[in-house]
Amino acid sequence: MGKDYYKILGIPSGANEDEIKKAYRKMALKYHPDKNKDANAEDKFKEIAEAYDVLSDPKKRAVYDQYGEEGLKTGGGSSGNTGNTFHYTFHGDPHATFASFFGGSNPFDIFFGSNRTRMANGFDHEDMDIDDDEDDPFGGFSRFGFNGVNGFHRRHQDQIHTRRKVQDPPVIHELKVSLEEIYHGCTKRMKITRRRLNPDGRTVRTEDKILNVVIKKGWKEGTKITFPKEGDATSENIPADIVFLLKDKPHAHFKRDGSNIVYTAKITLKEALCGCTVNIPTIDGRVIPLPCNDVIKPGTVKRLRGEGLPFPKVPNQRGDLIVEFQVRFPDRIPQPTRELLKQHLPCS
Repeated sequence: MGKDYYKILGIPSGANEDEIKKAYRKMALKYHPDKNKDANAEDKFKEIAEAYDVLSDPKKRAVYDQYGEEGLKTGGGSSGNTGNTFHYTFHGDPHATFASFFGGSNPFDIFFGSNRTRMANGFDHEDMDIDDDEDDPFGGFSRFGFNGVNGFHRRHQDQIHTRRKVQDPPVIHELKVSLEEIYHGCTKRMKITRRRLNPDGRTVRTEDKILNVVIKKGWKEGTKITFPKEGDATSENIPADIVFLLKDKPHAHFKRDGSNIVYTAKITLKEALCGCTVNIPTIDGRVIPLPCNDVIKPGTVKRLRGEGLPFPKVPNQRGDLIVEFQVRFPDRIPQPTRELLKQHLPCS
């Protein structure tokens, strides 16, 4: 069956262009999410925008009238008719449709911009209830001589746009954490100082706030933790998001490689040639003896499975501890020892 766009706008199938516009204006204002707090308001608002997008366009409407929603979007309808090659997809942003129709994202600012302290998200629920006038949500303002919303916004479009609040860009702070903190997980208490609006809606105050930054096991460097709209607030802006960007602290023994950690074991030439047991520290404070019975050549790597950092998505599993060997060569060898080495060491 598909969506019934006429039913969504509450108009008959033979409605003319003016009736479609009037129906959209009424329904969009009624179900705008900033005005209507019902749980399904956002979905209804999107449905209304899509219905208007189709029915206000003669070409889309003609295809829809013949083939319905499915035919409109698939090009031919469910019957398999290949004569229709029109493929429609709603752009998905009902707020863009709303802004285009009214000349701004919030037409209510036109009438109540001077009394913003009593408004929530740009709408004054006490002074304006669009459900009161079933025929025209803006009908009550005709006495001001505005000649309807469309005529008004053409004269005052610049005012509308200057009053639209824009969110400040994110404020990013680097947060350095140790490998031990990544291994165990932790919570960092970060104090920020910010400006906030006073109840009068105009003046600001400075205040401190503690943000609890929860760092989960195994999180990788570069992970972002966002606190929405915790930045400075004024009467002219939407507060910025505060973002903490994880950075690894240098470690005395380990380097990080994703969920693996790398340890460099320093051994002597004698140990490299004759064998040894190397004590390898772990990130959780244990020591693992690692027997090395074969010759340790330059570039030799050994891997201790499951001794690395937790995987971010599966924290009960861990990466590996990778042991890289660094062989310390002597600065000089006495001549007698050198002769013995010549006799006993293989040529290749």
